[in-house]
Amino acid sequence: MSRSRAGDDGLERVIAFVEDAVPFEPGYYNEAYLGRRIAARMQRRDAADHDEYLGVLRDDDDEREALLDALTVNVTGFFRDPDMWADLRPVLRELSTERRRVNAWSAPCSDGREPYSLAMLAADDDEVTERRVDILATDISEPAIAAARAGVYETTRTTDIGAELGPLSEYEPYVEEDGTRFRVRDRIKQRVTFETHDLIRDGPKSDVDLLFCRNLLIYIDGAYKEPLFETLTASLGEGGYLVVGKTETVPPGCRGAFEPVAKRSRIYRYVGAD
Repeated sequence: MSRSRAGDDGLERVIAFVEDAVPFEPGYYNEAYLGRRIAARMQRRDAADHDEYLGVLRDDDDEREALLDALTVNVTGFFRDPDMWADLRPVLRELSTERRRVNAWSAPCSDGREPYSLAMLAADDDEVTERRVDILATDISEPAIAAARAGVYETTRTTDIGAELGPLSEYEPYVEEDGTRFRVRDRIKQRVTFETHDLIRDGPKSDVDLLFCRNLLIYIDGAYKEPLFETLTASLGEGGYLVVGKTETVPPGCRGAFEPVAKRSRIYRYVGAD
């Protein structure tokens, strides 16, 4: 790892420990992002400085897991960015009509709400052949995958899950509501396969028709965005679709391989290398 943080050797030591002891590759992430996430965990543990926090990490397995979650789990929600899901409907309809199987991949999937949203959208749209849509959801974090498999979510002061499910004609067939708790029904859960996977270390999948990689690239250091994007590209089948976050773009070296389908929603079709 090669980084320069003048006057902040303590942070360097924490990051070096993370690189050696936690299944996470900090060298690919931008410095500001790493510093913010580590500082938040330091505050939670009342660590006065980075060296004190480093001692906590060395002695506490639970804190290493908590830091991994902080570094990898970001803001999510059912049907996050409704405009994107509206633009995705015709893409999903086309794929389910043209292909015997539609292989979709959500990476990283965080707590599962993105892949479950896709499964619900397929089930809720009369023009989509739901049974043809197979969804793989992956994340580097084992606790995130465990939570996603459980498929249980809470409404809080800042999270109204009922409102998040607004793009559906009705959500009762897909989610069971019990007070402030929402549980994804089995008919939706069975459409999604969850597994741990590190996009950086574990490499591409194959023959993916619809690939979600939203709001990860914004955290990746500029030097590594193109190699990561090459992994995504290698995962796509001919004519497959890629969805990135609304503030993200295709790196310059990869733009010739993609044509925009919905510019506002960052949905692209893979047309092959130049």
